[in-house]
Amino acid sequence: MGTYNKGILGPFSGKVGTVVGANWRGKDVMRSLPKKTNRTPTETQQLQRQLFTTVAEFLSPMSNVLSRYFGHSGGYVSRRNQAMSYHMTEAVEYVDPNFDILYNKVLISKGDLVGVQNPTAASTTAEKISYTWEDNSGQGSAKATDQLVVVIYAPAENLYYTLLNAAVRNAGSVTITLSSYFSGLEVQSWITFASETGKAYATSVYMGAVTIV
Repeated sequence: MGTYNKGILGPFSGKVGTVVGANWRGKDVMRSLPKKTNRTPTETQQLQRQLFTTVAEFLSPMSNVLSRYFGHSGGYVSRRNQAMSYHMTEAVEYVDPNFDILYNKVLISKGDLVGVQNPTAASTTAEKISYTWEDNSGQGSAKATDQLVVVIYAPAENLYYTLLNAAVRNAGSVTITLSSYFSGLEVQSWITFASETGKAYATSVYMGAVTIV
């Protein structure tokens, strides 16, 4: 793939002859059309495609979080692609014939803000999950107004719940009401903090498995 400033007729999009033009991340780019092949993919290629699909399908419902709070913006690699790369390498294991997500390695955010301190998660009331943490406002760049971000996932039914502003750091606790669909299900969850502006964010914490009563 190459970038260009001026073509014969200026920037273009779509297929022209053997090349495709597009605007990607603010740059005009051209790439050649892929060659058609009748080759059967090797076992390694099939596994790589399966790995990619497994991770992409798992991360897709939480893209609103990843696109804001995973890694750093700028350059050619989007935050979502940074998340894909991390999870494909660090958060999956192959158990023949499938790839399984390692929930304790999953990150919903990756940044430098001071994170959640001594958190707990529990469900003691119907269709609710409660989180507690120590207020560490003032520690480093941590502020009392930092927003708690939550992602909850129920593997058995493939249900997701995301919340970008569940509580502020100095609240120390929050109880989240889920839909009735989560009742009786075991959920995995992750929490993190992001600044009010969203420009700073912490690396997330895995909260373990909790059964919603």
